[in-house]
Amino acid sequence: MQASAAILREHVDFLCGNIGVRLAGSAAEYQAAEYTAETAKKYSSDVIIERFPVMERAITSEVLEVEINGKWQRFPASLFGNAVSTGGKTLEAELVWFDSRGGYRRKDLSFLRDKAVVHLGCHILNPAHYQALMDARPAFLLFVDTRFPAQEPRADGLFPAYVKSSGALPTMNVAFENARLWRNSHASKARLTVCGESRPAQSVNVIITLPGSDPEAGTVYAAGHLDTQADSVGADDNAIGVAAVLELARILSRTPHRRTIKLCAFGAEEQLSVGSAAYVRRHRQEIEKSGVFMCNFDSFATAMGWTELFITGSDDTINTVDSIFQQEDIYAVIRRDISPFVDNFSFSAAKVPGMWVNRKDCDAGNFYHHTAQNTPDKLDFELAAKHVTAGAKTVAHYADTDTSISGLQILTSAQQQEIADLWQAVYNGWEG
Repeated sequence: MQASAAILREHVDFLCGNIGVRLAGSAAEYQAAEYTAETAKKYSSDVIIERFPVMERAITSEVLEVEINGKWQRFPASLFGNAVSTGGKTLEAELVWFDSRGGYRRKDLSFLRDKAVVHLGCHILNPAHYQALMDARPAFLLFVDTRFPAQEPRADGLFPAYVKSSGALPTMNVAFENARLWRNSHASKARLTVCGESRPAQSVNVIITLPGSDPEAGTVYAAGHLDTQADSVGADDNAIGVAAVLELARILSRTPHRRTIKLCAFGAEEQLSVGSAAYVRRHRQEIEKSGVFMCNFDSFATAMGWTELFITGSDDTINTVDSIFQQEDIYAVIRRDISPFVDNFSFSAAKVPGMWVNRKDCDAGNFYHHTAQNTPDKLDFELAAKHVTAGAKTVAHYADTDTSISGLQILTSAQQQEIADLWQAVYNGWEG
């Protein structure tokens, strides 16, 4: 049961080179889904594509200018997915700075009204904070990804549940070092012109089923995601995850298993796991009743770095997974904290234990995160193959163990409460 580095590279090269940037809801994302489905048919006669609604980022131009010492200078910026554009109009406003770490303690944010707000931090985890920001009615927002002191903007997206409940403004991601320049230069104004829009579209999930010998014994899941961020071919985020799904199909289809295995290539992960959430909501009853384990591959192939396994489940689950990975000479950092930003989180909301296989090359993640630098040359395919082999053996273990579903579906009460709170706050719960 060994994954092939050469085959993984072949899939990644096709997704990145032949298709390229694969935005959620775009023709390129669907092309990636078709490639995945057609390849998977070599290993399974049960391959389906499920559609679900998204907002496609269809932007034709973005122009951000900042006034420094009386002169307008142009800087790169990337419109967040699900944000509104300026509709081709130019918005001009005074620059103000907002520290999101402590700033939301303020009872009054009216000083942001009609301003170009440089917002330190690009993820707002508290929906009340996002609502307060929208209520303040800035002219537009310039979000700074404070995780990385980068010289280029990193693409990202607004949480769909927030946009649905509170609306959105023109929101750009700007480079950390440019924001530092504005601050140190006492920049006074900014103006923004964005042509294009976010428009209704359809994204897709590809589901590959390997039927088990005992249909009542439950289902084991594994996944990666199809889509990328703007201007990124996403070799590690997450062409390698789709390649892993296809390698799992090839490897695991060779031997019969007791439990059914479902391998998923999800769409719209970069919009906050919209695809996996849509799948779990659609199949909630089945997943809550029969789901045994979920193994998610996302950004796990960086050449320089370390492996982290985010495991949600009992101590026995953690020990089992860790032991399997050590057998493949992978000594990972074991993380028990729960991340809402990955596709296995939706399965956790349905009370299914699981894990996210991830590799970092810096404390904040990867230096090429959500940029055009996320290319195949950054990956170690031999190392990736070891991780896929360990993942395949993990999936096979849970597909073949005699332990009952109830004996495997174990999340602590503390885990369940934290997951339920995040599921409601960030995903708007089961209503979506």
